[in-house]
Amino acid sequence: MTSPVHAPSSLRSGMLCRCPRCGEGRLYAGFLRLAGRCDRCGLDYSFADPADGPAFFVMTGVGILVIAVWAWAVVAVQPPLWLQFATVFPALLAGCLGTLRPVKAWLVAEQYIHKASEGGASSVQKS
Repeated sequence: MTSPVHAPSSLRSGMLCRCPRCGEGRLYAGFLRLAGRCDRCGLDYSFADPADGPAFFVMTGVGILVIAVWAWAVVAVQPPLWLQFATVFPALLAGCLGTLRPVKAWLVAEQYIHKASEGGASSVQKS
């Protein structure tokens, strides 16, 4: 097991899709399927459950950006409808698929750093 002098930042390990503890091991076993554990430091990834968060953030961010550029182009350039379809849909698809892995990896790293877990009765404070 390797133990780094300092933990990598969550943003760095997320953008590189690496282990949030050591910053070296692979986080994914497939396109979006998390590996069982880090192949370098042995961190068990069973704590990670980003659920639908990455998809929501990616679709919202990419959607706003692509639609804003598209709206500007329609007003400024007035491209034909076929060109709009030929550029907007691939831009949305490529933008979403291209950013989904790093955003999910970043959210997993944030869960690790902040020791996030599912809420329950024990997390409710009594007054």
